[in-house]
Amino acid sequence: MGKKAKKAHILVIRLSAMGDVAMTIPVLKQVLADYPEIHLTVLTKKLFVPIFSDLDRVTVYVADVKKRHKGMMGLWRLYKELKPNGFSAVADLHNVLRSKVLCKYFGLSGVNCEQLDKGRKEKKALTSAKAKVFQQLKSTHQRYAEVFAQLGYPVKLGDAAPLQRKQLSDHVLELVQQDGKKWIGIAPFAAHEGKMYPISLMETVINTLNNTEKYKILLFGGGTKEVEQLEEISGKYDQVLNMAGKLNFSQELELISNLDIMVSMDSGNAHLATNFGIPVVTLWGVTHPFAGFYPYNQPAENALLADRNVFPLIPTSIYGNKMPEGYEAAMTTIDPSAVEAKILNVLGA
Repeated sequence: MGKKAKKAHILVIRLSAMGDVAMTIPVLKQVLADYPEIHLTVLTKKLFVPIFSDLDRVTVYVADVKKRHKGMMGLWRLYKELKPNGFSAVADLHNVLRSKVLCKYFGLSGVNCEQLDKGRKEKKALTSAKAKVFQQLKSTHQRYAEVFAQLGYPVKLGDAAPLQRKQLSDHVLELVQQDGKKWIGIAPFAAHEGKMYPISLMETVINTLNNTEKYKILLFGGGTKEVEQLEEISGKYDQVLNMAGKLNFSQELELISNLDIMVSMDSGNAHLATNFGIPVVTLWGVTHPFAGFYPYNQPAENALLADRNVFPLIPTSIYGNKMPEGYEAAMTTIDPSAVEAKILNVLGA
């Protein structure tokens, strides 16, 4: 039984970005496990709907922020659409202008809204060049959980079971072809250059793994340029397949859930994989796990970090979008041999 007997319907707001949306899953899963009388409606973007498809007692409502729900009039329209659900509370896991406006509207009708504390002050200190306070901050998962605690639904993080592995559809099976080899997912891209391992070094890793002939290496990415790059790389190696541009998001999640390991930057793919309990090796450039975006329940030793002795200003920003001159080379301090060794170690090779 849950800790509360009273039924509740909570609106959960998290519109973007993919990694931040994916990081809600362990928290929502634990809330649902601890409070079986709760129903959640998640307000997010259409692209992210498949992320929530495996959660019971969760409805997803799509926010069309580009058209129907754009601007103040659009937000009022969105509120009017949501209000008939009779929400007992709102958990704002985003805390941006849009979500603040929605919270205001719900507050005026007597619905309690609790909002994410982004920890801006401590994050500013962590990324400061002159007065850096280099210490571990709360995880984003913990910050999400605190919102539910403020609503009266505390949960103990770390207990959440991973999502179940998905059955592979015919289209995915046709592309990948099942065999006895272990599947290594590699997602070499990120939103900002400061978080991306140089593609030439990643190709060195891919070459070494390919030459063992023990693994099937599946490349993930998005966007025309990325698809072209990954297609070019996959064409050079027998054991490498490019998945970018060949799967819709639901199919991509199917495949990710069946990997033996995911190799990712500090980006959304790491969080998508860890939600399924897949071992994740992450590579970090000008960002750092101390900012609170480390994949859920992954061992700390699975993070490979740029050398702070050489680049002491790391982390230079929370999202990797600020990079001092010369820090473009930060990730070159992660040797390909270290990446290869870590992957093989995690796979038990």
